[in-house]
Amino acid sequence: MRNVLITVFDLVINVFLFLVIVKVLLSYFLAPYHPLREALDRIIEPVLAPIRRFVPPVGTMDFSPVVLFILVYIIKAVITTIL
Repeated sequence: MRNVLITVFDLVINVFLFLVIVKVLLSYFLAPYHPLREALDRIIEPVLAPIRRFVPPVGTMDFSPVVLFILVYIIKAVITTIL
């Protein structure tokens, strides 16, 4: 049971991080009003918005996804260790 829980948790985290990568890549190619991009924004933006308050964009570069990756990996390591 414990291994199943860890596997499911790991899968959810990996899917979330994949969606963050897709969102960042699509932001270069799709218009902001594209339905796919809007759907990803509804999922990812609530998590990125608080990070942007502490890590503002530098010029045209937004480093909040990088900070999100680091935070998610730290949280993943802590929770996996606890489980």
